[in-house]
Amino acid sequence: MRDPDFELYDNVGRDGDQIAAARYGIATDKDLLRWARRDAEPFVAEHPLPEQPLPAPDLGPYLDALAAAETPAQASAVTQRLLDAAAPVLEAVSEYLVAAARWRGQNRGAELGSPPKLLMKAATDSLSALALGHQADLAILRAEYDPTPPPPSPAPGRTARCLPPAPPGAPPTGTAPGR
Repeated sequence: MRDPDFELYDNVGRDGDQIAAARYGIATDKDLLRWARRDAEPFVAEHPLPEQPLPAPDLGPYLDALAAAETPAQASAVTQRLLDAAAPVLEAVSEYLVAAARWRGQNRGAELGSPPKLLMKAATDSLSALALGHQADLAILRAEYDPTPPPPSPAPGRTARCLPPAPPGAPPTGTAPGR
């Protein structure tokens, strides 16, 4: 029997998660989090954790300096300072995610796509932000200070670099009429 509180076409006020959960008879993400929060109340009472989010860094000075930068070197100085300032927080988040993946040895023998593997990927991805930011900054600096040399100019008598001419009697290249 269908849930009387949920009519198949009465989706007003419901989000996609609720609609899918009702269709497949599964709990929503919010349900799972609410149940876990309820069941963990005694544990959290014994091990108090901060309720407020970690303080966000003040990006104002970085954004102001970036707006004032006129050269790639100046922009790089701002970018590198921000990456250096963000590194300790991202490294701490990564360490926690690794610890969560290794909790009770659940990562040993875990299959690809399993929660421990996803936590390990999240740990790696949190550090990837630093690496990608640094890599992009270096690419900008390389373009400024060490650009790729232009291709060599064609030898006298040749107008462009191309394949040698086809041997005599060879069929023409390109599109041919269909059969």
